[in-house]
Amino acid sequence: MPNVPAASALPRRDQIRKEAARLFAARGFLGVGVDEIGKAVGISGPGLYRHFAGKDAMLADLLIGISERLLEEGRRRAGSGDGAAEALDALIGGHVEFALDDRDLITLHDRELLNLKEEDRRTVRRLQRGYLELWVDAVRRAYPALAEPAAEPVARAAVHAVFGLINSTPHSLGPNPVQDDRVAGLQRDGMAALLHSLAHGAFSAAAGAASGADARGAGADVAARAAGAAD
Repeated sequence: MPNVPAASALPRRDQIRKEAARLFAARGFLGVGVDEIGKAVGISGPGLYRHFAGKDAMLADLLIGISERLLEEGRRRAGSGDGAAEALDALIGGHVEFALDDRDLITLHDRELLNLKEEDRRTVRRLQRGYLELWVDAVRRAYPALAEPAAEPVARAAVHAVFGLINSTPHSLGPNPVQDDRVAGLQRDGMAALLHSLAHGAFSAAAGAASGADARGAGADVAARAAGAAD
């Protein structure tokens, strides 16, 4: 049964967003009708058209909206704190919160992005690139070994890997749990702390790999010069 009473405290447009995201994530964009979304929020299907032009508009609103929200919040967090490490820590914390609290939207993005109209899909991609670059910059400022020009691909790959790590949580859990605050057997706070620690560990490993590559490169250069001198 739809959880209409819990959603009723929200403005009607936000109720529709919430239930559309839940239904799209559970059964797919193509498997959900407008009438069903309307029923979930206690209005007729045609009544939805006072708020959205149709299902396509709902999906675009959800995916563009979360991309805008992530970028805006990311910029705020990247500018917070007293230094580069604190800014990166804040970015990680924000994305972990998103992954745990908006799992339906992660599922939607991964599965339904291609159902967006081309213009809307380009908008989502543009916003995502901005968010990615924000992280790459923060990681390179927090880890000096990744700040070298040659290490930029490593930093970028590490950010993608951390996104994949954090965003994978919903896929192992299915729809948002309603019965308790547990995530994969852990209390939510415990899962948040674990994801936070794993993200930092990934970036530390990337910095170590970059440093190791620099050391190997320097060693090879010394060996080459020594061989030349011996000749």
